This record gives sequence, C-alpha cells and structure tokens, in this order.
Amino acid sequence: MGIREESFYEGGPAIGDLIINLLIGLTVIGIPLAIGAVVRALWLRYRITNRRISVIGGWMGQDRTDIVYSEIIKIVKVPRGLGTWGDMVVTLKNGSRLELRAVPRFREAYDFILDKISPQAQKASATTSR
Repeated sequence: MGIREESFYEGGPAIGDLIINLLIGLTVIGIPLAIGAVVRALWLRYRITNRRISVIGGWMGQDRTDIVYSEIIKIVKVPRGLGTWGDMVVTLKNGSRLELRAVPRFREAYDFILDKISPQAQKASATTSR
C-alpha cells in the first residue's frame, strides 16, 4: 500500500482566462493570446496535493512536472482576471522556476502550498507576494 495523497485541486486553468483571451483575440494583436489560452485550456492540467504539485502540459499534454514541497524556496502569486484567478511562480532550490498560469482559486491554492513549505520559504514568499 502506498502513501495516501489528498488532493486540494485537480483540473485545468480558469475558464475566465480562456473567455477573456478569446474576446481579446477578436483583434489582430490579440490572436496569439487567444491561441495560447486555447492551448492551455486543452492540454494544461494542475494537481495540487498534500505531498506535491504536478503540472501536465506541453504539446498534447505529454510533459509532466512534479515538485515536492521540500524543494520549494519561494512562491509568488499575481492576481489576474479581476482577482478571480491568478498566476503563481514556484522557485526551486536548484534555481529553476515553474510558472502556474491562470490557476482558479489561486489565493486558496497559494495558502495551501504556503502551509506545506519550509519556514524559510514561507518567510521569503511572504515578503514578495501581494
């Protein structure tokens, strides 16, 4: 029997991100933004559990990235969509960064992740997020 994981969030990016970017896509300048939002909606999936963060994305959803909380040194959130969804950037001990775009309930997800990371990472994150 394996270690049990309890899921906080499983799903794709916020639907509002897709809707707003499709409306912006009606202009010539907004077409790349609309295409990006459609690709995210089709192939990007997040899974935030009590043990790790998993991101499935890439072309046709073929790439998977798993991060355990002990590897996180900082997390930053940025509200979008009038605050109904937002982006988060997770910085790891090796210096790499993982961007989570258009996360629904991002404030709750941020608080959930913040509770799981080390006290030093919590302190570093608290000084940079809004």
